[in-house]
Amino acid sequence: MHIGFVGLGAMGRPMALHLLRGGHQLALWARRPETLAPLLAAGAVGCATPAAVGQRSEVVFTMLTAGADVERVTLGLDGLVDGLAAASLLVDMSTIAPEMARSLARRLDARGIDMLDAPVSGGSQAAAAASLAIMVGGQAAVFDRARPLLALLGKTIVHVGDNGAGQVAKACNQMIMVGAIQAVAEALHFSATAGADPVKVRQALAGGSAASRVLEIMGGRMVDRDFTAGVEARLHHKDYGILMAEAHRLGVPLPLAAQVWQQLNALMAMGGGASDTSSLLRVLEATRGAAR
Repeated sequence: MHIGFVGLGAMGRPMALHLLRGGHQLALWARRPETLAPLLAAGAVGCATPAAVGQRSEVVFTMLTAGADVERVTLGLDGLVDGLAAASLLVDMSTIAPEMARSLARRLDARGIDMLDAPVSGGSQAAAAASLAIMVGGQAAVFDRARPLLALLGKTIVHVGDNGAGQVAKACNQMIMVGAIQAVAEALHFSATAGADPVKVRQALAGGSAASRVLEIMGGRMVDRDFTAGVEARLHHKDYGILMAEAHRLGVPLPLAAQVWQQLNALMAMGGGASDTSSLLRVLEATRGAAR
């Protein structure tokens, strides 16, 4: 197929390569032309504008930071919509607000263009291994059309419901995952303060009912004091902003998530946005230091 891809960051770049290696022709646009180089070397074609990507594509994937970015690339000046033909498809794999996803789908539908919101979980390692979990919102027939392409990117692919439902699922994913990171940080901080070795405590917990992937990976980073970003904390902070805004809109109480959001806010205030989210541990340590 003729496929377009916009958003060649830590997640998007390996995803685009998987599509190219799947035998598809790939057209690309990037704000920073240097990010195109490895994909151009692999056989992709660079374009001057998103509109030019749309002109060359039956399906376009976007993997961008925020809803405003997706909206601008899709519907702004020289946006994808200026090049996409009727019956083409946009698959947005960014993490954006559910209502933004629904709004984009409505505006594209008015032009005869289909859309799926298909945010992912698993981080850059899963993107590189094509083992992402993909949560999809949109019409079932459109999902069926895109599924062979999504299978090149992930192992767990679930059609959650209509447009916006994929983003709702992603918000739930982030709520649980970052909440678990905060819980691990509190447990390890408590163990150290109470005089137990956090390394041994984590080892003990890993063999019991508290075992989890978050304890394994994020807990490992905490005990190793390795806060180099796997996923930058600022992105989880952005995702929690989406979650809490949607909860406010719906009038849904999320008391635990609200507390975690405040910890993320504190981490941002400490300048930790570029660090891994496991650095939530540092917020607890700083709070204890201030209380002494």
